[in-house]
Amino acid sequence: MTPLSLLMHREIESISPRASLREASEKMRLKKVGALMVIEWGKNVGIITEADFVRKVVAVGKNTETTTVGEIMSYPLITIDLDKSPYDANDIMAQKGIRHLLVTHRGEIAGIISVRDLVLFFKNRL
Repeated sequence: MTPLSLLMHREIESISPRASLREASEKMRLKKVGALMVIEWGKNVGIITEADFVRKVVAVGKNTETTTVGEIMSYPLITIDLDKSPYDANDIMAQKGIRHLLVTHRGEIAGIISVRDLVLFFKNRL
């Protein structure tokens, strides 16, 4: 079985909860990522994803200049242990209705895996 460590991305882009949604969307565009870890005082306090923008911003007409990341971020963080399989990650994402999953090792965040990573993994197994 392919370990999650081979599928996950170890570099996780981050942003402050006080940043505007405009700043967050610009960072996501520049870094070409679909999620940003929200960090305050050195602690992981949430995550903001493309889905958050669609469901919590665009769909309800929030202003991206005045609304902060902290107002729409998702929390608590949903994680999976590094020792679990891609199938386990897929099950969690499906059950929780999410597209990004934080991977932990010994209780610390070690990386992030997206539904796209899993799609590519399963596609290559055919």
